[in-house]
Amino acid sequence: MKAILILLSTVAVITSSALHAGAQDQAAYIDERSDGPALIRSLYNAINRHEYARAYSYFSEPADSYDTFVKGYEKTVDVQVLIGTVTQEGAAGSIYAPVPVAIKSTEKGGKEKIFAGCYITRIVNAAIQEPPFAPLQIESAELEKVAGPLEKALPKVCHSPS
Repeated sequence: MKAILILLSTVAVITSSALHAGAQDQAAYIDERSDGPALIRSLYNAINRHEYARAYSYFSEPADSYDTFVKGYEKTVDVQVLIGTVTQEGAAGSIYAPVPVAIKSTEKGGKEKIFAGCYITRIVNAAIQEPPFAPLQIESAELEKVAGPLEKALPKVCHSPS
């Protein structure tokens, strides 16, 4: 009986260690919409965690269907994002934050791709909203594949829609 308890204790420790090690491999959950850069970090956190429904929900009007969005990341194993200088701009009851980004995507097999461009985030002034509340969302994204190191790909500035 004592040997069985020791064996069960050993299995529990190994299982607990394996679960803990697996949790360390995955990025911590980040879901923040306090400003444009936080929202974009949350987007790529969701992608890195393969939480595509969460990532998709950050867009006010996604350009693609959900299935197409998910297929776009089927080979992706890791995404790193650099965010440039952001300035908020107000227009007609909304606050826009153009977010310049450079992104390095690593695919299965180790192939890396660099993308650069701008996300435009938008929130309708929270003080004038009626339920249901609409949080900060990605209004649009314009990214293109570029050559060169991630740090040099970062756009200097992005502009809000006029």
